[in-house]
Amino acid sequence: MQDLALAVALAIYNVGSLVPETKQLQLPYVAFVLVLLQALPLAWRRRWPVAVYFAVGIPRTIYDQLNLNYAPIPLGSAIAYYTIMDRCSTKVRVVITAVTLVGIVRSQMLPGHSEPYDFFVVILYFAVAGALGVLSRTRRAYLSEVEDRADRAEAERAREVALAAADERARIARELHDVVAHHVSLMAVQSEAAASLLPDRPAEASKSVEVIGRTAREALTELRRLLGVLRGPADVDGRVTTSPAPSISELDDVLGQVRQAGITVNLSVQGSPSKLAPGVDLAAYRIVQEALTNTVKHSGGGQAAVTVSYEPGYVTVSVTDTGNGAVAVSVRQAVGRARTGSAGSSNGPGGRSAASGGFGLAGIAERVASCGGSLSVGPGDAGGFAVTARLPAS
Repeated sequence: MQDLALAVALAIYNVGSLVPETKQLQLPYVAFVLVLLQALPLAWRRRWPVAVYFAVGIPRTIYDQLNLNYAPIPLGSAIAYYTIMDRCSTKVRVVITAVTLVGIVRSQMLPGHSEPYDFFVVILYFAVAGALGVLSRTRRAYLSEVEDRADRAEAERAREVALAAADERARIARELHDVVAHHVSLMAVQSEAAASLLPDRPAEASKSVEVIGRTAREALTELRRLLGVLRGPADVDGRVTTSPAPSISELDDVLGQVRQAGITVNLSVQGSPSKLAPGVDLAAYRIVQEALTNTVKHSGGGQAAVTVSYEPGYVTVSVTDTGNGAVAVSVRQAVGRARTGSAGSSNGPGGRSAASGGFGLAGIAERVASCGGSLSVGPGDAGGFAVTARLPAS
């Protein structure tokens, strides 16, 4: 629509410039037709720039060849040349520029063009048109590149957001698993104990039921804490209200729950306790919690030992039991399952399932990998099963 309006406006201008000179034109009707043909094809200049260039230029050449005089300014040819410089390939632009120069020189050699400045004025018209075409082409390419960069940046940002969301989902899943699996395992053990004590030993069965109730309440408290973090409730000051995250220095509750399940647990702290990064502190706590949960669920033994060893720049947590033994699981296999999102079990002749089809060892491996630590899983030195994780302190 814009090109059509331009073509009509230029046609009106060309005809209007000849009207005052109509009586002096030798072939007035031919002149009017030729100046119209120098403008109207511009309506299709963007679709067929080269064809329109010749469709506009040929009537102009005929006009000069007929020596009709009073020729209007060659705006149609200049606009067509601008379009070629703006839209066409480098090869086409070079060829058309050469053709344009030849046409200008030839037209200036015809009768009626004896003034030297005529040549320079026409050259100036086309030079300005060509420069504007190149400028428009460059600006369009620049804007396209900027848009491409913006699209790529947006795609990269979306990818990073998706990865961050996946990492956050994995973290939340680990937290939920650690909380639910630990407490539910203890409740299952206590419920089995209560069932075995009834009806002959109701007093002891009652204690197991009390442990089940207390463990359930603790599980609900932990779940509320996690849900509070997810929902992000704010108090009157606009600050998010959450309870402190568990710490490796606060293992008494976990050890007490395991002892109530009938397993003797000894805690040993070696070295001078140092301040750990929050993520490392929580990871160490959850590793001990999950390892003890596996002991309760799968060990079959009556004793377990937890060791927390501090050394410069590192903290090492180790959980061993006196159960039935297990097939060694290499660090590479455990971490590999964590990275691929699978959590299969490790079985072998005479051994028990390392995770009983669950996500225990895989969750531990994910936590160790997220902290940049190392993990050792397999039979302990004195039999049973051992989980040892060495984590950087910061």
